[in-house]
Amino acid sequence: MTEIILKEGKEESLKRFHPWVFSGAIKKICGKAEEGEVVRVADAHGNFLGIGHFQNSSIAVRILSFDDTELTEAYWENRISKAYDVRRSLGLMRDDNNTYRLVHGEGDSLPGLIVDIYDHTAIMQAHSAGMHYARHAIAKAILKVMGDTIQNIYYKSETTLPYKAGIDSANEYLAGKNAGNTAMENGLKFLIDWERGQKTGFFIDQRENRSLLEKYAQGKSVLNMFCYTGGFSCYAMRGGAVSVDSVDSSGKAIDIVNKNIALNFGDDTRHHAYTTDAFKFLDDIQDKYDLIILDPPAFAKHKDVLRNALQGYKKLNAKAFEQIKKGGILFTFSCSQAVSKEQFRLAVFSAAAQSKRNVRILHQLTQPADHPINIYHPEGEYLKGLVLYVE
Repeated sequence: MTEIILKEGKEESLKRFHPWVFSGAIKKICGKAEEGEVVRVADAHGNFLGIGHFQNSSIAVRILSFDDTELTEAYWENRISKAYDVRRSLGLMRDDNNTYRLVHGEGDSLPGLIVDIYDHTAIMQAHSAGMHYARHAIAKAILKVMGDTIQNIYYKSETTLPYKAGIDSANEYLAGKNAGNTAMENGLKFLIDWERGQKTGFFIDQRENRSLLEKYAQGKSVLNMFCYTGGFSCYAMRGGAVSVDSVDSSGKAIDIVNKNIALNFGDDTRHHAYTTDAFKFLDDIQDKYDLIILDPPAFAKHKDVLRNALQGYKKLNAKAFEQIKKGGILFTFSCSQAVSKEQFRLAVFSAAAQSKRNVRILHQLTQPADHPINIYHPEGEYLKGLVLYVE
């Protein structure tokens, strides 16, 4: 096994169980480390620190174990089993809910791997070459650990693998087939297009925040910006909203929104959908809405564009503050990992000050428990949200 030797003093983060080794911390590589190879990491004196997947990037090694072990079938089964036990303890497998995240990267000590469950289908995404090469072993472990609960495994990593790795990967079923794509979340049915949709087909990370929105929706006119497949819209409808408008720039997304509304509420005239640019739509909403959801895609995927991203959040929220009804409720989010909780809050606060509205914080939101944050890896807290009361 290739050994990575760190520079003097660069082992401290690993001793605190942070799972990343940055390229600048490496003193030398004993051998030729290939993209995705399992490597052994040691300090400057040769003392073992961990094993992980090598990658030709700024994050050079993602640590899989701080014990000197081999990545056998038993290793993968043990990791998947522990992740599954957590989800069972959360009570996510119920008659009214079969949608949840089984594996959340570093949060489940499996950096570079995402697995989402939709009924009897698991959607697997690799964000590292190492996880790509281990995909068949991981799929086998999922089937063994979960038994008949999972019948199909779809591997969807064409757009998530590092481009420098030069991997020619095709999305494919590693087990089973597409046996229907309707899943249930808290009693609501959703069509999940995992083959062509964004991410794994649905944003499971907003489940608890959608439930909270439902409690505020009674009697309100609701605007769901960047609606994607209409998760917030369906919860608002069930919560008793008098009207719900869903807005997205994607015609395909709007088509799925309308299907999800019909699936749950039939021909309900309270709902309308619009295919248009969000900023243009917000230019003139004429004091029409008393509950607005702003859940945009990540404005900053890396720190190089952080400044522009923060300006984008400020501009977007300012438009909502300026036009929401008096006594309105604003649910506003950032899913950009590069944007800290403090930076997002400052952008929103600046937007509130610009609008000269009096604003109160009602809730501070984050990702749900099936998207756990490794206490040694605070970077895993990527979803930030605020629920605001606007006088």
